[in-house]
Amino acid sequence: MSKVGIREVAKLAGVSTGTVSRVLNDHPSVTKELRARVTAIIKDLGYTPDPSARSMRGKVSRLIGIVIPDLTNPFFAELVQSAEQAAANHGYNIIVMTSFDHAAKEADRIKQLTSRKVDGIMLVPSNDFHTLQLPNGLPIVVVDRLMPGYSGIAADHRNGVRLGVEHLLQLGHRRIGFISGPGHSVPANDRLRGYLDAIEQAGEQADDSRRMAGRPLIAEAAFDYESGRSAGNYLLARARNERPTAIFASSDQQAIGCMRAAHDLGIPIPAALSILGFDGIPLASMTTPRLTTVKQPIQDIAAAAVAVLLNKQTAPDLDNPILFGCEILKGETTAPPQPD
Repeated sequence: MSKVGIREVAKLAGVSTGTVSRVLNDHPSVTKELRARVTAIIKDLGYTPDPSARSMRGKVSRLIGIVIPDLTNPFFAELVQSAEQAAANHGYNIIVMTSFDHAAKEADRIKQLTSRKVDGIMLVPSNDFHTLQLPNGLPIVVVDRLMPGYSGIAADHRNGVRLGVEHLLQLGHRRIGFISGPGHSVPANDRLRGYLDAIEQAGEQADDSRRMAGRPLIAEAAFDYESGRSAGNYLLARARNERPTAIFASSDQQAIGCMRAAHDLGIPIPAALSILGFDGIPLASMTTPRLTTVKQPIQDIAAAAVAVLLNKQTAPDLDNPILFGCEILKGETTAPPQPD
């Protein structure tokens, strides 16, 4: 059986091939009734567009490029999966490339995607993005690690952390330790500011934590498990009446590492130590006890990025990014503190 072409679809539908193309591209000028008629014929005939032929004609490729720093990070893996589902809902596929958090590799990945005629790129920049020059004429949406001068979409990291600190304060904690992310990371610095905001705003009720000015209860670490474990050991290696009664980690991986550190030191969770994570990755619900975490709306972020790239949603202003609110997923690792 010969392959059905766009001309056969147009002939049966009584429309031009251009109209069929607009239906395939979800163009807003097509009426609902016409779209339904053409779509039904496409389904009956089993017609599938040839993406390579459309690319050669200078049309859309129906491909979205995604560049992330690290595919092994559960947050980025979930972001890619959510973007793939959002793209599929619009009839698009994705190409994923990893920059290994290196600006030169990142520039190469973007160049490769541009040569493959992708219709847009969703970019989670490397931490040294300051040297990156993005191409003109191709829709690019920056996600998570916001870059000045580019449309950006992210979680509201700063207010998300404030929400978490307030949760710990409401439980009665006054010595709240914090595991920050790497100092060169935009989200990490936003989360650190949120922590310091909340401690400062708490005022006298967080008197013990006001020693944060000298940062004895803050440990900087990479976002991974082993770094969280090391930071946990640092924060907990002090007398009981001086160590934190709660630790807020900037990522769930850090928090799980910190849980291991507490276990190794014989500190029960949450009886003697509350631990709170950030991200809301699926692994957080699999720990014992189940991790309490501040969840980023990863699916919403990915869907918005895809919608902007496909002109289904207005792009955010260059200096006014779209920020999604976070929420606390209560698990079993936070509780009121024990008396010293």
